[in-house]
Amino acid sequence: MQAPHPTPGQPGVPFSTSYAALAVAVVMLLVSLLVHELSAYSKRRSMPPGPFRWPLIGNALQVPQVHPWLTCSRWARVYGDIFYLDALGQHIVVINSATVARELLDRRSSIYSGRPHLIMAGDLAGYDRTLIILPYGDEFRQQRRLISQTLSISTIGQYHNIQEAAARRLVLGVIDDSSPLEGQIKMNIASIIMLVTYGYTVKSTEDVFVERAIKVMENFTLAEMPGTWLVDMIPQLKYFPSWMPGLTFHKTAKAWRKLLYTTSRTLYQWSKEHSNNGTAHLPNLCASVLANADGKATLQLEESLMWVALAVLSGGLDTNISTILSFILAMLHYPDVQKKAQAEIDAVVGSERLPQISDRPSLPYIRSLIAEVYRWLPAGPLGAPHALDEDDVYDGYFLPKGSIIIPNVWYMLHDPNIYPEPDVFKPERYGGSDIEMKKVTDIAFGFGRRACPGFYFAEGTIFSIVMTVLATCDIMPIVDDHGQEIIPDIKYPTKAVLCPEDVKCIFRPRSEKAKSALIHSTTSIL
Repeated sequence: MQAPHPTPGQPGVPFSTSYAALAVAVVMLLVSLLVHELSAYSKRRSMPPGPFRWPLIGNALQVPQVHPWLTCSRWARVYGDIFYLDALGQHIVVINSATVARELLDRRSSIYSGRPHLIMAGDLAGYDRTLIILPYGDEFRQQRRLISQTLSISTIGQYHNIQEAAARRLVLGVIDDSSPLEGQIKMNIASIIMLVTYGYTVKSTEDVFVERAIKVMENFTLAEMPGTWLVDMIPQLKYFPSWMPGLTFHKTAKAWRKLLYTTSRTLYQWSKEHSNNGTAHLPNLCASVLANADGKATLQLEESLMWVALAVLSGGLDTNISTILSFILAMLHYPDVQKKAQAEIDAVVGSERLPQISDRPSLPYIRSLIAEVYRWLPAGPLGAPHALDEDDVYDGYFLPKGSIIIPNVWYMLHDPNIYPEPDVFKPERYGGSDIEMKKVTDIAFGFGRRACPGFYFAEGTIFSIVMTVLATCDIMPIVDDHGQEIIPDIKYPTKAVLCPEDVKCIFRPRSEKAKSALIHSTTSIL
């Protein structure tokens, strides 16, 4: 192996010097770990229980890269509602109970609303300006306030026609198109969010804005993946030059940062210009915020709005795609549930029109079905991590400042003491009670000041797609060459967002009348 050639004008650096510099970083890490080990020794007895920790490295090698929420759930059955991990000196507290999560993350949100400092995703790739990992403070509050102005329960109704039209176009598309299902769903979810956020109408499956937005989302998923980047484990490496062996993350982060900033600014400028000249769809989030400013929008407000719009787009893409694919997978595995849901829609809506979001109060089984999708395969099985801003004590346990707090959403929604037969998809378990359904959504959409601010928007999007699919189509398994049905396995890659893969099926129109209604309805604004 040879050292990389220096660029013109750059002096050559011996390979041994490169390794010496890397060795210095490793020594610095070991020293910091030793200091941490000594300072934490006296406090360990009062910390929550947890698996055995090795000296210096703690539990760093015990949490697998594949489906870590399942390992955490096994530990939850051993150590209870709250347990402690140590990863190379980083305190990690895993919460396995909704009761504990509400006490700490909701009621004590003033000290539990921070985010862990992510070197790769934040400092280097630039996502620290986006709401999902933005530190708690004035800018964070400003961005959430901008979202609530346009996507709150009192204002979201103005976008229902967009959500309904996009849902109908999606269903019509999967009937007539044999292209991969995930791509169809991704395109239509993006269409809804971009129209609502920017007033931008997606007209092609190869739309450059959509492709960039999806890439920005995918890059973030890779950037924040725990255990992937050496610089997240040895932060000092971010100061080392990119030509050193093993430090290619600098080049990767630079490319991701450029795409992130270019995409966010280009989309915002498009929305601002076209909303002003009347060629963007109105209302949209960007235009509404600027209109509320009444011509007095500051540069700071516009900068915040630019990042808010991108957060709504990128944050809504992967979670909504995951939920819809999980719904389809559930219908393939539980056809009796599908029939029962269709019967409710037929009884309430009839066959003379397509269902609307305004029908939601009259469709308790559909509401239960959607809640069960959130519970059965939650999009975020390990909730977004919080950071503890100061020392705290809970139930006699000492929780040190700087701890990463991880809500184990998977276990909260699969605890057999609360949800018997948790792996079974069973909407009847809620008894039609919205109170019981809300317990699920309160967990699935996050806690405290970090809860998803776009909940009502996501709720309308998911409801419109689910009810439109069930009203007009039967979701059927594909068949092999011998006529045998192929039910897709329940499998998903290890990512921050749990998204079923290889979901293949047939959308068969329930009647020609239903298909005609879809065709007629897609002549709307989309």
